[in-house]
Amino acid sequence: MSNLERDPRETVCAGSAEGPARELLAGRDVVLGGPRGMKVTRTLPNRDRRMVGAWCFVDQYGPEPAVMRVAPHPHTGLQTVTWLLEGEVLHRDSLGSAQVITPGGLNLMTAGRGISHSEESTREGVLHGVQLWVALPENARHTAPAFDHHPDLPVLTAPGVRATVIVGELGGAVSPAVAYTPLVGAELVLEEGAAVTLPVRPDFEYAAMALGGTAEVDGVLLEPGPLLYLGSGRAELAFAAGSGGRVLLLGGEPFEERLVMWWNFVGRGHEEIERFRKEWSQGTAFGTVRGYDGAPLPAPVLPATPLKPRPRHR
Repeated sequence: MSNLERDPRETVCAGSAEGPARELLAGRDVVLGGPRGMKVTRTLPNRDRRMVGAWCFVDQYGPEPAVMRVAPHPHTGLQTVTWLLEGEVLHRDSLGSAQVITPGGLNLMTAGRGISHSEESTREGVLHGVQLWVALPENARHTAPAFDHHPDLPVLTAPGVRATVIVGELGGAVSPAVAYTPLVGAELVLEEGAAVTLPVRPDFEYAAMALGGTAEVDGVLLEPGPLLYLGSGRAELAFAAGSGGRVLLLGGEPFEERLVMWWNFVGRGHEEIERFRKEWSQGTAFGTVRGYDGAPLPAPVLPATPLKPRPRHR
């Protein structure tokens, strides 16, 4: 999915893992594709916490009737992780991939040095899902672009909980998805009234958000919308179900590289972002998405103030 803001601000990648925390981060509503487009709630990047491990972008949408139609657009320096709870979405990209994703499957696109893609819902009806970005480290951000679809993912089960490991590892269950930094992404489905404690890594920072129903995470009641930043230093996390709780758990080793995030690019400096924008505008890079009925997205105008790479710590 794209960042479709007409005047995207530079995203300052700052924040740190300083031990356990319980910070509830409110999201902001963003409309994709103009005034009649699909509304999403964006909780990362956030004013207070910009990243969780290498996770640098979190959009949640639905559940509501919606039509997704995101025209071809470019990406660099990141991976996109698409996870659906309801509906179907067709992914096309400049590698020639054409893949429908349905609930329970994973679409993972590695932009590397550059790729373009489009996304469209395949039929009218309810859409519900999350779109996530993972920042690539210096040693991987120039890698060749790639796309992978995983229809089946490992599941960790315990009394009262079923956890699908989307990326990384949780409780010994390891996702087949390629990751370039130590991280985890998992969806937990909790039975009503269930209480469970899962092992986590003390060197990871974590965050959680409710995807449906209600649930307590580390004693904090979550409803769909905000992201609960949990910090690091824990060996386990406690979850308790309210009404049909579904929880997205994100975590990873703190990402210390300085980044520039602007529009759909993750880079390391203003000149690099300027070059990415020029190459997309002139059609000299990022390839062509075939099969999409419509024009590609134009790049916004760069801000007058030069973009600066920022550390995680303010």
